[in-house]
Amino acid sequence: MLQDEIERLFDEQPVTYTEAHFRLFQAFKDALNAGEVRAAEPDPSSKSGWRVNGWVKKGILIGFRMGALVDQSIDPVRQPFFDKSTYPVKKFTIASGVRIVPGGSSIRDGCYVGRGVTCMPPMYINVGAYVGEGTMVDSHALVGSCAQVGRNCHISAGAQIGGVLEPVGALPVIIEDEVLVGGNCGIYEGAVLKRRSVLGSGTILNRSTPVCDLVRGIVLAAGEEGPLVIPEEAVVVPGSRPISHPLGREWGISLYTPVIVKYRDAKTDAKLRLEDLLR
Repeated sequence: MLQDEIERLFDEQPVTYTEAHFRLFQAFKDALNAGEVRAAEPDPSSKSGWRVNGWVKKGILIGFRMGALVDQSIDPVRQPFFDKSTYPVKKFTIASGVRIVPGGSSIRDGCYVGRGVTCMPPMYINVGAYVGEGTMVDSHALVGSCAQVGRNCHISAGAQIGGVLEPVGALPVIIEDEVLVGGNCGIYEGAVLKRRSVLGSGTILNRSTPVCDLVRGIVLAAGEEGPLVIPEEAVVVPGSRPISHPLGREWGISLYTPVIVKYRDAKTDAKLRLEDLLR
C-alpha cells in the first residue's frame, strides 16, 4: 500500500536512494497531481470538518530529502531557475483545461489543479496544494504548501493562503467551496473557511486573533489544538477592539480583530456574481 511504503521510507531513511525509491516517490507524486491523495481531506467526525493526512506530508518531505539541486532554467541568462530535481514545475496540456495567463506564474509539481481553474500572473501554487475546479487564483496570490482550496473560489490579488508542511500533524489552511478571499488577505496557521464565506479586503486570520461575530453575539477563537473556523456564509471584514490595559485606554490604542458583520444574502451574491464574467 502506498501509505505504508511512504511511512516506512520516511522513518527508515536510507544512506542512498535507489531506483525503487524514486519510482515510489513518482507514484506518490502522480497521486498528488491527480488529487487522489491529499494533505487534508473532509472528515465530518472532526470539529473542523477536516482531518490531516500526515503520511502525505511525509511523502512531500521525502521529495526534498531525495532530490538534488539542479539547473531547471528555461533561459539560464534571462531567467535562471534552480530547485530540487524531484520538484520541477507542474506539466499541463490544453486537455488539462486550466487557464494559465502569461506573465510569470509558477505551479510546482505535486499539487492538484482542477479543470476550469484560472491563474492570473504572477501567482504561485506550491507542492501539496489542492485547488478545486473553477477557482480563480489572482495576481500576486499564493497558495501555500498543502493548502486546500475548494471549487469555484476566488483568491483575489495579493492574497496569501499560508501553507503548513511541518509539523506533519498540523492541519493546513482550508478554503472550502465558493469562498471569496478579498485582495491582500492573509490566512495562516491552519485556519478553516467554511463554504461560501467571504473575507473583505485586508482581513488577516490566524490562531492568535479572535473573530468577533456581531450577528450571533459570540467570539470565535482557535481551540487548544484545533484551528480557527469561520462559519459558512460569514462575511468577515477587518476591525479593531480597544485594549483593556489602563495604559492602552489612556493612549487610545486598539488591536486589530476580524469582525463578522453579516451572513451572505441575495445582495452579497449579486455583488460577487460579476466575477463570473471573467471566467
